[in-house]
Amino acid sequence: MQHGIDLESYYDLRLLAAVSVSPDGDRVAFTAQESDPAADEHRTGLYVAPTDGSREPHRLTRASTASSPTWGPDGDTLAFLAARDTDLDRERGRIDDEGDGEEAAESNAEGADWNDGDGGSGTDGDETPTQQVWAFDLARGGDARQLTAFDRGVTEFDLAPDGERLVVAARDPTDEQAEYLDQREDGGPIEVTRLQHKRDGAGWLDDVTAYLFVGEIGADEADADGFDRLDDASGAGSAEPLAGLQPAWGPTDRIAFTTCVDDDPDDSGAYDVCTIAPDGSERRVVTDGSLRCASPTWSPDGDRIAFDGSNYDNWYEPNEAYVAPDEADADVASVSGELDRTLARSGAPRWLDGEMVVVPIADEAWTRLAVCPVDGEPRRAFTRQGRDRTVAAFDLAGDTVALGLTAADQPPDVYAVPGAELREDDAGGPTRRVSALNDGWLDEREDPLPDCEVVAYENGDGEEVEAVVYYPNDFDADADDPAPTICSIHGGPMSYDAPAYRFAIDYWTSRGYVVAKPNYRGSTSYGRAFSEVLKGSRGELESDDVISAMEHLVDEGVADPDRLFCTGFSYGGITTAHAVARTDTFAAAAPEHGIYDFYSNFGTDDNHNWHQWEFGMPWENPDLYRDISSITRVDQIDTPLLITAGEEDWRCPPTQAEQLYVSVRKRGVDAKLVIYPDEHHNIGTPKRATHRIEELTEWFETHEPSVAEGVSGARPNEREASSANGEQGEP
Repeated sequence: MQHGIDLESYYDLRLLAAVSVSPDGDRVAFTAQESDPAADEHRTGLYVAPTDGSREPHRLTRASTASSPTWGPDGDTLAFLAARDTDLDRERGRIDDEGDGEEAAESNAEGADWNDGDGGSGTDGDETPTQQVWAFDLARGGDARQLTAFDRGVTEFDLAPDGERLVVAARDPTDEQAEYLDQREDGGPIEVTRLQHKRDGAGWLDDVTAYLFVGEIGADEADADGFDRLDDASGAGSAEPLAGLQPAWGPTDRIAFTTCVDDDPDDSGAYDVCTIAPDGSERRVVTDGSLRCASPTWSPDGDRIAFDGSNYDNWYEPNEAYVAPDEADADVASVSGELDRTLARSGAPRWLDGEMVVVPIADEAWTRLAVCPVDGEPRRAFTRQGRDRTVAAFDLAGDTVALGLTAADQPPDVYAVPGAELREDDAGGPTRRVSALNDGWLDEREDPLPDCEVVAYENGDGEEVEAVVYYPNDFDADADDPAPTICSIHGGPMSYDAPAYRFAIDYWTSRGYVVAKPNYRGSTSYGRAFSEVLKGSRGELESDDVISAMEHLVDEGVADPDRLFCTGFSYGGITTAHAVARTDTFAAAAPEHGIYDFYSNFGTDDNHNWHQWEFGMPWENPDLYRDISSITRVDQIDTPLLITAGEEDWRCPPTQAEQLYVSVRKRGVDAKLVIYPDEHHNIGTPKRATHRIEELTEWFETHEPSVAEGVSGARPNEREASSANGEQGEP
């Protein structure tokens, strides 16, 4: 019998976040998230390793989170963003071209994180740190050197091709705005005049503008006074608080960035690619305002830019890779459109050479690479990466491809592949494993990892849909009894599921559950027609696909019809509520961080532009807004509900969870409401992440019919596991 992994093992897991290949392709830097139990924080460490796999990765940071690893042109400078204690050399006035000094290099030749204190950067340790740019000199050793000291921190950056300058994005308040921000920090009133009045994760918005700044890395003064502000390179628009300016410094000494140039940017989804000279002159608006653009990347000769572009109104259309010359009002061409697949979020477009762009694409239930010639037909690459592994991270430089690969039984690790293989029609796929982030963790565990397959089934309309199904290891539907089954629904809906490692699924399968993740209609990895069919509706198509997945697994002898459960986060929570309003199939369900009344929700979240485009204004189409809301069918919900929300979730406000909770309780339905204080549209800390899994599991376990009816002997392995792990088990 399987006893289940301990929730505490979550704290020992390291999850790959991003990869960055050095200019010559010989090394790869990567970041990996881990947990600090004492501080109850997730922290992202920075590592570097040779891409030939000849040496284990070397860890560069430990005590503070590092992000955005970026190589200098010499291949020895590795810059990153972090909030750390102020560089001691900076405090002593020794920021110069000699780096962080021979004494530091001598005492710390391996680059250990001796100055990576808990306080972070930009302060003397007595104040909350701000995020700044830091850099390691990997040739000389020593700790990272602080390159910026902006009072309110740096959000993004890039290094110049000459290795002597950098461009950063930072907010620059006027004196009046600074006074308002200080009042806000002291608990003063919130005053907003912007139409886009809030953004999830950014909170209530203000009128402070973010700009690009350019400065020399070796300047005597690396604070904001040592940088030149580019007045014509500023942030604007509803997307800017989260999307940023995304600066990219090109080989011809021009800087690409993204912003909204619309006359009313808060009421527009447009996000254009622009370029500008480092002295702030010659700004060019490359795109024409018809796309939401992201991730600009320069071609090797610097005359063209590749970027991710999407229809900012019709979110169901696939994101495509575009190429444009560095010209105002340029002719923009899609190089990936013929694939009818959206670009995945696991990496930005990268140039293989001057004529080919490589992008990760969402391809049915996998993330794969595609090679897109500027003049020619795009094609899939690495077809033999295996149908059990998917791409979780991607970068390309110096004819080396770095991939983060994951599978159901494999937490993501870094692999390196010669870029030359991308030029072949049927490349062999990943050949060198670079990291082994969790081998020790895997060796210590007793429970095997889950099995997984992609299952095709018919929905209620007779159309084929797929689900990624995870099984307890060695589960055999022909020999074993049907298993309790959790339907876990992805968010979006502009998203999809692939056979990747997830701790929650690992936890559930180790306790005997089958977990199914349907790629319901609206999922973005099956082409525009499959995704766009959802446009203008909510609930009916998705819930049909969810329920049909469960019916299929029951018919196949996999799922126990009396022990079916359902959960989903964000749009998955929306779909969960619609599903239980439609059927009593599930013994219990858990809609998480969802929207259940679109009419009352309008204007209280940060997505009003999307809802306006898809459904019109609620006072113009009240019947439509009511029809797409599961709250209007709450009289049909009899399934016990665990309803969760973040207290400061501006994507799916907590009042939505309250409405659903009170409504079903008024009807006498068993329900529980869980609110995470100070939390946005996520689950932030390790303690809360494990609490969420524990809450869901307990809800499902206690609502199994055998438990609810007091049948003795039900699932003894679960009671044994709970006792062994010190967790609350079944009654």
